[in-house]
Amino acid sequence: MRNKSAAGTRHRLVYLLSVAQRRLQRWMAARPESEVTPAQAGLLFILGKQDGVLMGEAGAALDLGPAGISGLVDRTAAARLIERRADREDGRAWRIWLTPKGRTALAQAKANAAEVNAALTEGFTSAEIDIVARWLTSIQDKFPRGADE
Repeated sequence: MRNKSAAGTRHRLVYLLSVAQRRLQRWMAARPESEVTPAQAGLLFILGKQDGVLMGEAGAALDLGPAGISGLVDRTAAARLIERRADREDGRAWRIWLTPKGRTALAQAKANAAEVNAALTEGFTSAEIDIVARWLTSIQDKFPRGADE
């Protein structure tokens, strides 16, 4: 079902999404207690669920291509939050693991995320947030990643 109403065309959704994403990223990165970037926090969340994932798996979970996940892993490893280890079965593949410092940063990132989510949802009902979440998720289906990403 498509929204063909005049109201659907005047919301400037692309602009609103873009501005919201930039402001949220800047706000999160500027917080004094924020030891990690939002992208690094995403990687830590993945490793918190399953430590030792392949870099490609982490990249897919974060919607990053090979160059994007490689750079993120480089920066996160340089911060000593993760470490890379060669895969035991495939010497060409790399797995990533949380370090003790990364586990501490993950706990802080989880607390920060809970605070941010509370601020984002303030003033909205659960039903409204469910609709927003469904709409944002639908974007991934409507605009899938390209094969070259």
